[in-house]
Amino acid sequence: MVTNKIAAGFSKLTKEEKLKLVSRNVRKPEEFIMEMKSFWHKEKQKIFDDISENTISNYWLPFGIAPNFLINNNIYHVPMVIEESSVVAAASGSAKFWFSRGGFNSRVISTKKTGKVHFIWEGKFNNLIRYMDKLKPAFREKTRHITRNMEKRGGGITDFEFVDMTHEIDNYYQLNVSFETVDSMGANFINSCLEEIALVLRDFFCSCQDFELPERNCSIIMAILSNYTPDCLVESWVECEIGQFNKMDKNLTAHDFIWKFENAVQIANADPSRGATHNKGIFNGIDAVAIATGNDFRAIEANGHTYACMNGKYKSLTEFKFDKDIFRYSLKIPLVMGTVGGLTSLHPLARRSLELLGNPDARKLMQIAASVGLANNFSAVKSLVTKGIQFGHMKMHLLNILNYHQVSENERQTAIEHFKTHKISFNSVSEYINRLRS
Repeated sequence: MVTNKIAAGFSKLTKEEKLKLVSRNVRKPEEFIMEMKSFWHKEKQKIFDDISENTISNYWLPFGIAPNFLINNNIYHVPMVIEESSVVAAASGSAKFWFSRGGFNSRVISTKKTGKVHFIWEGKFNNLIRYMDKLKPAFREKTRHITRNMEKRGGGITDFEFVDMTHEIDNYYQLNVSFETVDSMGANFINSCLEEIALVLRDFFCSCQDFELPERNCSIIMAILSNYTPDCLVESWVECEIGQFNKMDKNLTAHDFIWKFENAVQIANADPSRGATHNKGIFNGIDAVAIATGNDFRAIEANGHTYACMNGKYKSLTEFKFDKDIFRYSLKIPLVMGTVGGLTSLHPLARRSLELLGNPDARKLMQIAASVGLANNFSAVKSLVTKGIQFGHMKMHLLNILNYHQVSENERQTAIEHFKTHKISFNSVSEYINRLRS
């Protein structure tokens, strides 16, 4: 049902009042309210209410485990939160396959994060460069109250750089600021620093006696972190001898499999429409770990997809190599993750997820997430070049279809047995259930 009535003052209503108001838009208001309330948490609802705005209930997603991930010779049972049924199964299958082949290797290449002050100024770029030495101490002094605790943990502001953007917009310049935020994602820290730095920049131009009057007018457009962090980079890879693929598929030799696998990766580089789907498989794994640990999966995706087209064309985030009978498959991706602050500390299940992983620091969590992303992508490409993606996907999706039809336990077991040897689709399962019931 659609309403044309404005919900004035909605944010000031109690949760009960909000729930009652929006229930007027459904056909069965009382049933709607009861179902929404059934997802309230008896003890921790206040925490969930404060996480977001205008909450009326909680939206549950499955919390699964991909066991036996061997990463840098350590075994992890990785928590994954995702609604797509085949993702955890694919990650688990890949972890099992590589466990006996050396597991996943991973390294953090760098952890630099960036933010920018965007401003309009009518002066010459050379003057900006000339005054950087005067500005740097002022920037650091103005942000000292913010950076003090971060510096004690080994982080803080690492560098400043002016960038000439006048070729894009008249009189447009940037002040790029680099940060190290150690184990926190650092978004609030970075933005708070940038806003203080912007004030210093504006006031400097207004008070500087060396500039002509037109050059003293500086307009700060905005000061904000960048979710594109190509220098906060992690790499994960797997490798083994060609003989390990002899039994990958009964219809393919090891060389045949590797030939098809290599071509599949090359196609993801040649065709952006395939590249997007190829990389989506990576984020199936990374996002699931990010959500489980209370990290910002939207920022992670924006970062990775931007990195995928850094050379002017959208490409695969993975790289295939085959040399001297050694298969090597790797993923290099910018990845900002935190293990302290924000939801990582506030959400009870995020805390438990980190506990399951041995309470890793941010660098180790980056390595875990990247390895899971590579695992999911490997499973997807492997399926595509052998039995097809739908075989495993629809096998997992079968339970969702059965739940849709509200089958009995006897019907469920009968259907599962039947579809071990029959092709699964929504229509074929629906028809089979109808035949069972008739």
